[in-house]
Amino acid sequence: MPSNNVALITGASRGIGAETAKLFARQGFAVCINYLSNVAAAESVRQEISKAGGRCIVVQADVSASEDVERLFEALDAQLGRLSVLVNNAAILRPQSKFADISESRFMEMLKTNVLSTFLCCKEASKRMSLKGGGIGGSIVNISSRAAVSGAPNEYVDYAASKGAIDTLTRGLAAELASEGIRVNGVRPGFIHTEMHASGGESNRLERLKSNIPLQRGGQPSEVAEAVLWLASMHASFVTGSFIDVAGGL
Repeated sequence: MPSNNVALITGASRGIGAETAKLFARQGFAVCINYLSNVAAAESVRQEISKAGGRCIVVQADVSASEDVERLFEALDAQLGRLSVLVNNAAILRPQSKFADISESRFMEMLKTNVLSTFLCCKEASKRMSLKGGGIGGSIVNISSRAAVSGAPNEYVDYAASKGAIDTLTRGLAAELASEGIRVNGVRPGFIHTEMHASGGESNRLERLKSNIPLQRGGQPSEVAEAVLWLASMHASFVTGSFIDVAGGL
């Protein structure tokens, strides 16, 4: 990994993104915290990092919009310098639904928010990291989901489909960018204690399902963050196009 440790984490104002930002900061990274609308939550993460002696900036941007993504990366360039790690974490989940009841507009919103955002950020990051473009390499970690494997029937087939696209994008980019000094990997969380379950309409979902999980509990965002950090680090220097499942054995 490049020695100038600068990390951008999208959707970093809460949950997995926030824990990832704090963990990277503790490991000496300068961190760019991206958020969409909750400025108070993003500032809370920034303040925690700053109080611990870390360096970070907060940048509002809708990462599913190309103009916002360009502005985000320009702010990062100007304030933190050369990017070495991108973590694509921003995503949405909508209420549980049978497939037949998922509207076209909901499906398109899911693809735009979860997939297009990753595509746009990977493009900007790879331009900066690529050895062929004068960069010094780097690492991209895409946050997928175990739903990409299970398909999330009767609940979130649209979300699962979007995360399946992330897995395919990860594999393709890993092969294409390897010669340019960029590693691309994914983490598939599942059954993690975050606010996203409330977005799906069942805030206590993990309590209902934990007996089905081999480890008999839900995971913590910090446990996902550790997997992200490992993939981004030189400890994983011979790892690309791979996935770590953080889902308690499912």
